[in-house]
Amino acid sequence: MDFTWTPDQKELYQQAGDFARAKMNRNLIEEDQSAIFSLEKWRACGQMGLLGLHIPEEYGGLGLDPITCAYTLEGFGYGCKENGIFLSMGAHLWAVETPILLYGNEDQKQKYLPKLSSGEWVGAHAISEPESGSDAMSMSTNVTIDGDFAILNGRKTFVTNAPSADLFIVFATGSKKHGFAAINCFVIEKGTPGLSVETKTSKMGTRTSHMADVILENCRIPLENRIGKANLGYQIFSRIMMWERALILAPFIGTMQRQMEECIAYANQRQQFGKQLAAYQTISSKIVEMQVRLEAARMLLYKAAWSFEHADPGMPSSIAKLWISESAVQTFLDAIQIFGGYGYTIDYEIERNLRDAIGAKLYSGTTEMQKMLIATHLGLKTK
Repeated sequence: MDFTWTPDQKELYQQAGDFARAKMNRNLIEEDQSAIFSLEKWRACGQMGLLGLHIPEEYGGLGLDPITCAYTLEGFGYGCKENGIFLSMGAHLWAVETPILLYGNEDQKQKYLPKLSSGEWVGAHAISEPESGSDAMSMSTNVTIDGDFAILNGRKTFVTNAPSADLFIVFATGSKKHGFAAINCFVIEKGTPGLSVETKTSKMGTRTSHMADVILENCRIPLENRIGKANLGYQIFSRIMMWERALILAPFIGTMQRQMEECIAYANQRQQFGKQLAAYQTISSKIVEMQVRLEAARMLLYKAAWSFEHADPGMPSSIAKLWISESAVQTFLDAIQIFGGYGYTIDYEIERNLRDAIGAKLYSGTTEMQKMLIATHLGLKTK
């Protein structure tokens, strides 16, 4: 594995950071407090190419390989203080565009990917249900085939982007008793009769990334809306979750880098008891630990991204998701301690980083789920 960046990759990193500083960091406190999803910022990301990083140019994207996607998103996170957009972008890129790209037919790719890549449309991925969170394959949402149509009934929960979504990726079972072997994946457009979105859910963090339940009541769609072959849903979900786990937290690498640099500057400037904070070992040790966590997280991210073209990405993606999420939370906790009372205030924006990072331990598979997956890859008999 060689992670020496080319001039083009370095330019993408710099451009993503510059774009974020110029376009993404306005009205952050107000948007967080009022839970505002900015379509203006979303469409700016689309114009920048950030919503089609890995999508081939023929479908409106940049056509980047996974490792370049990771590095570009790291640069974006370094410049961007709006963490909610990380979650909305991640769900859109990895859980909506990717299944269409990898498993969709040519008509589906031509119809949907250009609108998703440009930011004209927002995508949402609906699989979790009120009674089947981490155990997604025990879903109750069912599909009945009626000639050339599919009829879906059920309720999905915790659907990121749902209130703003123009397109939904929905999973449903043809026979619950057959478990994962009967799961199907469908693409459904906003406004389809029988599909509705409930009022958005209030959250602790990533408030600018909206979430809501999706209701399917005799939602009748053409069978041609199915992605992939019949009963291929489990395979589709498993594959796209590797992409999501590996890459959804890539921007947090940049955020942790920026947060550490702010802590260094503050510790060198702030004086207490006649000495700079940096002179106290308890403070300097926290910053050293930030660097150690960050360096490990960065390498795990790169390895996971590299694995998509060179190895099995299953375990590397889970390890990256686990370590980056845990590291982000600890880094922001330590930053609050270093800044003291100031770190606890809204104006310094560290508390928002912490609130936003806590969710990273839950979405795309909880910390506990990642450990179970890693254990399985190691050959442990977990069942």
